[in-house]
Amino acid sequence: MTGTDLARRAVTVAGGAVAALALWTLTGPVAGHAPSAETGGEIQQVGAAAVAAGALVAGLAAWALLAVLERTVGRPARAWTIVAAAVLALSMTGPLGGAADPASMAALAGMHLLVAAVLIPGLGMSARDRRREGAAR
Repeated sequence: MTGTDLARRAVTVAGGAVAALALWTLTGPVAGHAPSAETGGEIQQVGAAAVAAGALVAGLAAWALLAVLERTVGRPARAWTIVAAAVLALSMTGPLGGAADPASMAALAGMHLLVAAVLIPGLGMSARDRRREGAAR
């Protein structure tokens, strides 16, 4: 992996967290509705730290998955997009099923979608195709 690839992927992961935090800021401090989720029968507010940590963990896991796909499949960008779309669909069960109210559901689902909108194309475009690299040598 070149320094440019590394920087691009790091910026993509950070960008996903920034996008989620921007939406959290608009819905929480600006609009006055702190997103909340029901966990274990209790309603808890979803704070900025949880939003940032969740987006960063998702981004780093996505990066790791892409690295594995680059080493194991011939067309990692395609495999990445398929797996990432499936993971996004599964992740939407959280905000759609665990949000405390409709406004929280919209905000939390929006955060999931924003992070995906940054990570899926951003990491996908940086994927290295083993077949192309092998042909260039």
